Amino acid sequence: MRLIKRFYILAIIAFLYAPILFLMFFSFNQGKYSGNWEGFSIHWYVKLFNDKQIMKALYYTVLVAVLSSAAATILGTMAAYVIFQMKLRTQKLVLNVNNIPLLNPDIVTGVALMALYASINLRLGLLTMLLSHITFSTPYVVLSVLPKLKQLSKDTVEAALDLGATPFQAFTKVILPEIMPGVIAGALIAFTLSIDDFVISFFTTGNGVTNLSITVYSMARRGISPEINALSTLMFTTVITMLLIVNKRIEVKDI
Repeated sequence: MRLIKRFYILAIIAFLYAPILFLMFFSFNQGKYSGNWEGFSIHWYVKLFNDKQIMKALYYTVLVAVLSSAAATILGTMAAYVIFQMKLRTQKLVLNVNNIPLLNPDIVTGVALMALYASINLRLGLLTMLLSHITFSTPYVVLSVLPKLKQLSKDTVEAALDLGATPFQAFTKVILPEIMPGVIAGALIAFTLSIDDFVISFFTTGNGVTNLSITVYSMARRGISPEINALSTLMFTTVITMLLIVNKRIEVKDI
């Protein structure tokens, strides 16, 4: 029975990661076409870093991800704190409204935001993409921070205020340190969503401003280039490295 379970687990892992390993392997292929190995080479990595279009897309991707995740984290944390202080009935109502963007298809959100910007004569570009990423990331931060707030004692804020702290000091010095794991998790989720987004970005950006997902989509329409394999390999290894570092730090803290 255990052997069967292990076989199923290995089969699932192979099904999930075999395409990624295939992509990484052929990113070092000297030839242009995947499936036909012509020798080991880092030619496509060199070409990737010399590609101005991809480097420009990478710049906009990181810029929007950092700014939007920072703004969404601040707004989401503040919103979660306000929701936490509401009455139960009002809290449920607001959370239902907060969950709408999570359940709404990306294409609907993207078209709706594009129509909004057009109605107020806001030119599509970096600003509209940034505002859109903040919009769809903030609800995730709220859902990440709110459970941490609910774990706090209801008397925590009152105790801080009784000891002479101002409401701002009570939040920054008492509450924020306690909910920091949820805040960090929300920030990471917002950053990841921004890096990964394609549909909403596609509808809310303008000429000259594209992120990596839009650039890869445009390149793929002309045929899959090994540059895409190299780019995907670097992104995958970066994420894995970050996960290993975070897990290692958690293990050290536990010890």
